[in-house]
Amino acid sequence: MTLSIRLLPFATADGPSNMAADEALLESASGRGVATLRFYTWTEPTLSLGYFQPAAVRESPSDLAGLSWVRRSTGGAAIVHHHELTYALALPAGKEWVSSEPWVCRFHHILRDVLAHFGIRAHAVICGEERQLGEVLCFLHQTPGDLLIEGSKVAGSAQRKWKGAMLQHGSLLLRRSDFAPMLPGINDAAGHERFSPEELAHLLMKRFASATGWEVESGDWTAEELARIPAIRAEKYAHPEWNGKR
Repeated sequence: MTLSIRLLPFATADGPSNMAADEALLESASGRGVATLRFYTWTEPTLSLGYFQPAAVRESPSDLAGLSWVRRSTGGAAIVHHHELTYALALPAGKEWVSSEPWVCRFHHILRDVLAHFGIRAHAVICGEERQLGEVLCFLHQTPGDLLIEGSKVAGSAQRKWKGAMLQHGSLLLRRSDFAPMLPGINDAAGHERFSPEELAHLLMKRFASATGWEVESGDWTAEELARIPAIRAEKYAHPEWNGKR
């Protein structure tokens, strides 16, 4: 039996809405067995903190202090969402959805294959190659599965599991941000604006379908999901108590 996964329309939203939307997908994966892939960007430069990070880290370095911010439901370190593409993958419970390699590695390998087609060489970090180049930002932590170009991290992902279902979302860095100038992106390595977020999302979707053998079917949000997103947003990601909880 061929598995199918819903591809949602490309979208742009603020930080609390993006995180609430991803959580709604996790609920759908767990409650209704719906697999979903979506790509999105952010309406303004936004700092997302890992679930366990202290809120105070956003004040240092000083470049980050003025950014809008939100706390993710996934772990890891802070990410500057500016010139980048974010993806979310939600998969139901069940062995048919389990990959032969960890999904973080698998998705990054899909990106690596897309880049290789355009002559951009990327390297996936393996055990023993870990490096921590800073305390606050995720892209200064190089851990197994992360994707590097010329020694700089361009893709990082994190997971959350709930009632057997999995949410994986991650940042694919396209271009250096003024808020994190030490981090070059894919287009910086290419030497020009090779990929727009929309173009890279389309290429990744095509490669995802080829690599998995799944049917990627364009779809839309359900009425239940559209109702849940603002509720989750208000309860958690737009609520000062949630964001400042640590």
